Amino acid sequence: MVYLDNAATTKPSINALNKAEVFNSENYFNPSGLYSGGISALKEIKSAKEYILSTLRALNKDICFTSCGSESDNLAIFGLSKRGYYCTTKGEHSAVYKSFLELKNRGKQVFFFDLNKDGSVNLEKLLEFVKENEVGFISVMHVNNETGAINDVNFIAKEVKKINPKIIFHVDGVQAYGKIEYAISNDIDLYSISAHKINALKGVGALIFKKGLTLTPLIFGGGQENGLRSGTENVFGIKVFEFAAKEKYENIKDNFQKVLCLKNYIKDNLNKEDFEIISSKNSSPYILTVSAKGLRGETVMHLLEKEGYIVGNGSACSSKNRYSRVIEACGYKKDVLEGVVRISFNPENTLEEIKEFVNVFNLTVENLKKVMQ
Repeated sequence: MVYLDNAATTKPSINALNKAEVFNSENYFNPSGLYSGGISALKEIKSAKEYILSTLRALNKDICFTSCGSESDNLAIFGLSKRGYYCTTKGEHSAVYKSFLELKNRGKQVFFFDLNKDGSVNLEKLLEFVKENEVGFISVMHVNNETGAINDVNFIAKEVKKINPKIIFHVDGVQAYGKIEYAISNDIDLYSISAHKINALKGVGALIFKKGLTLTPLIFGGGQENGLRSGTENVFGIKVFEFAAKEKYENIKDNFQKVLCLKNYIKDNLNKEDFEIISSKNSSPYILTVSAKGLRGETVMHLLEKEGYIVGNGSACSSKNRYSRVIEACGYKKDVLEGVVRISFNPENTLEEIKEFVNVFNLTVENLKKVMQ
């Protein structure tokens, strides 16, 4: 099997798992315990926090571990009470998009910014809205999980705060962290990340936030994570996250170039008459979204699986919908929307695998079109 749905989840790193195993077998203590084992476990959590913050050069930021990127997004969105509009883009992950719909249900003013054709936010319209309205909170994703579009979130936040420095600016960084070199700016108030997107474990995420920001917890209990997220910390999962992040950041430049080569090979060798490329030239190298025009993307996905290739057809969190609301918001019509296939890479993928995949992909779509005629 060749796995090409790494935007959905990644295979846990064996090295990171082995390195962290001691926190299952020996140092398994409760970090809230006042005995030496508990104190040691708490120190290990602190060292993980310090390392993760260092990867983003987050000098004036703090961090709270959560169960996933979705919880981190929810803590950022519901953990602050702001007046005025809550604004986000039409291209956000469901964890943000549906949270904003819930804000609307609760009586908040909500607005969704338009997208450009590649899935990035339309900055001109965003800034125009901020100038003309009372805005309290903005959330813009760093890398679009369906198209790979990269938003220059530092620049956007800077321009927003020129207009109104009191606006809280949140970024969903789940598809960017560990993959794209990035230093979080002082204008970013909150930044969400997830472990299982970088070869760590499901069940761990984190919210990075500006020091002095007053957040209201979503989960109450023993007051762990400085009162922000009650519940006994998953020390093993947190340490796997730390060790996997170290692997990523030690090789982040080389990994970037490697997956870019894989992505470009596919783009250059797909049958031009059968496919439309949705991901732009400047999108993340880790995500390539195309459309087998006139076909059902889900059908293509299952045929590829029979040949031993795992791909996606949009966000795994929205896979029950016939069309991707994100791709639709980019302005594409029915023939493109139905045929969407998302290919997402890991540095462990090889060029030999990709060459074979392209041949199978082209042939699968070609044969399916013949059947459909």
